[in-house]
Amino acid sequence: MIETSIATSSYFVYVIRNKKNTLYTGIALNITRRLAQHNAGKGAKFTRGRGPWVLIYTSDPLPIGDALRLESKLKRDRKFKLALKNSNSSS
Repeated sequence: MIETSIATSSYFVYVIRNKKNTLYTGIALNITRRLAQHNAGKGAKFTRGRGPWVLIYTSDPLPIGDALRLESKLKRDRKFKLALKNSNSSS
């Protein structure tokens, strides 16, 4: 018998920041592992060579569709990103 259950994995939207105050927004099942990938140069092309990265925002767990929509929204939200940069500018 083939199991046809739909995976109900929870995804997290996260924002990371480097020393130059550059932000990167993404989604992941395991944020700790994903941050380690970014810092090891094995994450997204954008983050390679720009680290080290520090986690500054994490959403609540979300279904994949909701996480993708939130990621897209946050990437376009200049006020949200500016607030993150200003509130986390001290390292």
